[in-house]
Amino acid sequence: MHILVINDDGPPSTQSSPYVHSLVVQLQTAGHTVSVVLPHTQRSWIGKAHIVGATITPTYFRPGTLHADDGTTHARPLPPGSGQEEWILVDGTPASCAQIGLHHFFRDRGPVELVVSGPNYGRNTTAVFGLSSGTLGGALEAAVCGTRAIALSYAFFSQNHDPEIIAGASRISVRLIEHLAATFADSVDVYSVNVPLVPGVEGNKVVYTHMLQNYWTSGSSFAEADVEDEGPVEREAAIREAEAPAGQEARAGEAGHRHRQFTWAPRFADVYKSVEGSAPGNDGRAVQEGFTSVTPLQANFMHAPGFAGEIRLPLPPPPREMIYAVVAPEDDYLHPLLLSALEKYLNGRYTLLPSPSSLPHLSSPLLQISAYEALSFPHILAHPATSLANSYVIRKALIRKHFLADAVHAWVTKNPGSALRGHFKQGVALELDYAEFLDEALLEAYELHESFARNEARGGGERGNEEYGNKEKGFEELEEEANDRERSKEWWILKPSMADRGQGIRLFSSEAELRGIFEGWEEDLPPSPSASDDGDDGVAKGEGGDGIMTSQLRHFVAQPYIHPPLLTPPSSEGEGGPKKFHVRTYVLAAGALRVWVYREMLALFASAPYTAPGEGPLSAHLTNTCLQDGSHEGSVKRFWALPSSLPSLPPTWKEGVFAQICNTTSETFLAAARGGAAHFQPLPNAFEVFGLDFLVDSKGLVWLLEVNAFPDYKQTGEELREVVGGLWEGVVQTAVLPFFFPAEEEKREKREGEKGNDRMVQVLDIDLGLR
Repeated sequence: MHILVINDDGPPSTQSSPYVHSLVVQLQTAGHTVSVVLPHTQRSWIGKAHIVGATITPTYFRPGTLHADDGTTHARPLPPGSGQEEWILVDGTPASCAQIGLHHFFRDRGPVELVVSGPNYGRNTTAVFGLSSGTLGGALEAAVCGTRAIALSYAFFSQNHDPEIIAGASRISVRLIEHLAATFADSVDVYSVNVPLVPGVEGNKVVYTHMLQNYWTSGSSFAEADVEDEGPVEREAAIREAEAPAGQEARAGEAGHRHRQFTWAPRFADVYKSVEGSAPGNDGRAVQEGFTSVTPLQANFMHAPGFAGEIRLPLPPPPREMIYAVVAPEDDYLHPLLLSALEKYLNGRYTLLPSPSSLPHLSSPLLQISAYEALSFPHILAHPATSLANSYVIRKALIRKHFLADAVHAWVTKNPGSALRGHFKQGVALELDYAEFLDEALLEAYELHESFARNEARGGGERGNEEYGNKEKGFEELEEEANDRERSKEWWILKPSMADRGQGIRLFSSEAELRGIFEGWEEDLPPSPSASDDGDDGVAKGEGGDGIMTSQLRHFVAQPYIHPPLLTPPSSEGEGGPKKFHVRTYVLAAGALRVWVYREMLALFASAPYTAPGEGPLSAHLTNTCLQDGSHEGSVKRFWALPSSLPSLPPTWKEGVFAQICNTTSETFLAAARGGAAHFQPLPNAFEVFGLDFLVDSKGLVWLLEVNAFPDYKQTGEELREVVGGLWEGVVQTAVLPFFFPAEEEKREKREGEKGNDRMVQVLDIDLGLR
């Protein structure tokens, strides 16, 4: 049989096209005449495309040793009768290879009886892969040219290309190709064959399957990247842009675009998850079970059955007096509070929907209050005047600890008088995957090195050892001096930048302690998942069960530990002693950009009485209630219910703390919007509630600890449920009503002007020019 072999991976290469040579050898061994036309380079994910207007120029490839990259490419073909094997390479697509191989080469060998496209480097199961596949595209081109075709793909589970496994896959492929060619059904144009690269595949089942219908579900398959390798024209344009007069603004209604590049970064986990959740009988499931899958296809886009009759268009959108709402928070604690707030202020002027796809019209007014991953951001961006959502798309400058530190540093550097200078501890950013890379990560961490050196001196060293030999001092006196030196050490707090809910927080005062933290995490990590595993990340259990996801073991922030903190007297004798607490402040950001602080703040207490760093359990320093066992009774209190009379502070200390929090919050959002604009991009038709955590030191000075997106409200508990309910009433009144019912804004401003807003305190109102 005369077989034309094409592919989308290009000529043999151990890196990008490791299987085609093996198949050709096995076909030739079986006695078939094999002609080969391949793209001259990688052409995956191109489907059945042709390059319009292109002139295709072939080159000539002479294959070398099997599984070795020693083939050679030449500009001119071998002379007739040379007897050496030669393949054709074209600077086109897999579909171009089919056309040129069928109609322009190998005529002396007789008509091509079958086209085999592949073997592809990787599976082509399910619709997501199949619709983009150059391997399937080449086979479909052959089919529309009237030639029977087979698309062949090898599903690898390891990139260790075992020649024996590849040979076994090629042998079963040849047997299957011969069987399909002999029994080719009239109703079939292309067979899509997927062979799993597993030991013993020749003895596994070969089954007919259908192609699993699935979809991308995780958003874009491209990732934004910084612009690189700009030419002189682009560099000149960038210079001219920088020379534009300060304060120059775009004309009204004119939208600007930020210049960037996009890299191909598909989320293959979408495919694997769809296969795992599917019923047996599809191609993806068969390959997952180690079977060879054969899917008969037709070379057309067949209509889906079940559609007939008149299409009735939806009614026009309702007037602005009525809106639609998708209310689907992550937990049951918040859901009734949201519905209560909506009912109180919208007074029945809304209709609940299960999802944005249920809107009667795309431009219908829509409010989305859902988990970040469930929000329909394409709808939000496409309908800025009628769609409002409870999250910004990009806000890493606030919620990622290393991005926040960078934004604050940039802002304070440009604005030395900023309140953040005295309310945020600048630290050291560390980036490492394993403890063995700690030395490299610490190369430029000068602050840490200097602190370690000071602690080394305080801890004793040779001088301290000599003191113990001083006969003029008694043992107890020397021991007390040693304890004083220990208590005067500088301590640091380590925070994984990508973690939340207090995960992975540790204290250290020396490089040895820091190294021990990372080594301890590595010892607790589970074995690495296989290449095809798309399940949850592993967890390093760590101290006290406060595990850290392995995906978070890269970016860290080390900050000076704030000691001593403000402590309040225990509320009962059973508490044992004063405990450390931090202040949880809920902050509403709306549009681009106004910011409010919710006055009803919470105080979250540690589970153990406070001790100096290094003298007690870690639980004495961790105030996040997510890390505490039990009911958290007594761990969450109203901030304004804390004692007004404290030994070290005036009776008005709480008002002073609130004023500092308002000022620091304003500066924090200003720093993110102005200094970290690439990583905080507020939308005019979005709002978000953040949980800001502050620590009050023993002098009453407030320090910003972190900013949390989608705070865990249920940690507030049932007793203080009304605090969260009041927050969301303020959110609906302040952010939702004015967007959908502009007249309500005038009423609210008039009402606040008359009696003041005792719940939501506005701390920032700037115009970022986003419309």
